[in-house]
Amino acid sequence: MALLWEVTFVEFLIVTVVIGGALAYAIGRSTARSWSGWGLMVFYCLLLTAAIRFLHFSLFHGTFFLPPETLPTALHYGVIDFAVIVAFAALGRTRTRASQMARQYRFERA
Repeated sequence: MALLWEVTFVEFLIVTVVIGGALAYAIGRSTARSWSGWGLMVFYCLLLTAAIRFLHFSLFHGTFFLPPETLPTALHYGVIDFAVIVAFAALGRTRTRASQMARQYRFERA
């Protein structure tokens, strides 16, 4: 076990960064397109984090939030997954919102 990944780096890269990142980017885009707030995006990211932790658990024998003995380890890696997911969601949200603002108000694109 390492500080950022639980089983292997490849597993972290595929499940959290590629799959979770793509889904989080879509969350960011959808909350920006519907003009929803950041709070709703963070809530969706929490739900996605639970799903990503379940994928780590079911496919690669990682820890999940149950049983209680594995809760501290699962929370540690859950927070790391959440940080990666929120970063991708924020990227999707800001890029989509910048495009919306440029199209709506005819600003110059950066």
